[in-house]
Amino acid sequence: MKTCIALLSALIFSVSAHSFANEQDLTKFGEEYFKAYTQTQRPDATEQDIENYLSFLTDDVGSQHFPNDMDDTRKPGNKAKMRKGMNYYRGGSSSYKAKLESITTGKDVIVLKFKQSFEGFHKQLKKQVAFASEVVEVLEVENDKVSVIRIYAKSL
Repeated sequence: MKTCIALLSALIFSVSAHSFANEQDLTKFGEEYFKAYTQTQRPDATEQDIENYLSFLTDDVGSQHFPNDMDDTRKPGNKAKMRKGMNYYRGGSSSYKAKLESITTGKDVIVLKFKQSFEGFHKQLKKQVAFASEVVEVLEVENDKVSVIRIYAKSL
């Protein structure tokens, strides 16, 4: 019985220690994710930059960008669709800047707050565009990968 209690106590301690370490790891993961994302927005972004960013995501990642894209359904092939879209728009910026304001973590979630500005040619609209926004990006994490992305942006 003493052995059973000792094993149970050790298990509880190791799970709580893992959760604490995981919170610290989530902050680092969030910083790395943000850096990878911003690399994809630069004027000289490469396919490798996009692949590096996509390596943070599950294959069935759900992505929601309010108010433009309301569907965050996770489906097989979503990452491949993101790859196609990102490569289509790759290199369209003549200027991109982003500043990470804060990272908050919780149980399997990362909240990034940042400001960004973009100037460049919008391929779909076929014209020059410029914008600046304040963004809150909520990342749900599953098995060390981003499984759902929710983007809330406000124009500045």
